[in-house]
Amino acid sequence: MVYTALLRGINVGGKNKVDMKILKKSFEQAGMKNVVTYINSGNIIFTNADHSKNDIAHILEKAILNTFGLHIKVLVLSLEDMKKVMSSLPESWTNDDKMRSDVLFLWEDINDESVLDQLTFKPEIETVKYAPGAILWAIDKINVTKGSMTKMVGTKLYKQMTIRNVNTTRKIYELMLETEKQWIG
Repeated sequence: MVYTALLRGINVGGKNKVDMKILKKSFEQAGMKNVVTYINSGNIIFTNADHSKNDIAHILEKAILNTFGLHIKVLVLSLEDMKKVMSSLPESWTNDDKMRSDVLFLWEDINDESVLDQLTFKPEIETVKYAPGAILWAIDKINVTKGSMTKMVGTKLYKQMTIRNVNTTRKIYELMLETEKQWIG
């Protein structure tokens, strides 16, 4: 099965530095196959036929601790999980000089549409939607500082998610599809 591991809070502001080449090797040593990393923010695509998502997350968290000495939360998503998110993500959403769009990937504890009830957002300037496994957020760049998502940083809810912009999310999905073709083919 094809998975992506999304690491929370690495290589941000000089903290929790993780070298992607060493991380790739660590994943391979932990039993993951066809390992590919994408950019420095902790996006790893791989295959594994032997373990469940939860088991993989624990295996990878332990591997990161052993390799880097860091307690990093790892969210593991299957290709099917990612397809659900992608099917809900509007094609028109971008991350560019006009619009900011993010995917807030949710840990299982809060992965339910009721998570939206814990957010206070401003529908007149931002769009917030639930997709299975994620919250989708978009706002015009001019209004980013007025939006509600920036106020969520540091909250208990914020610590139960990991965020990727839509461009990164789309690239991860593309890499997962490529990996599936290679793995099956």
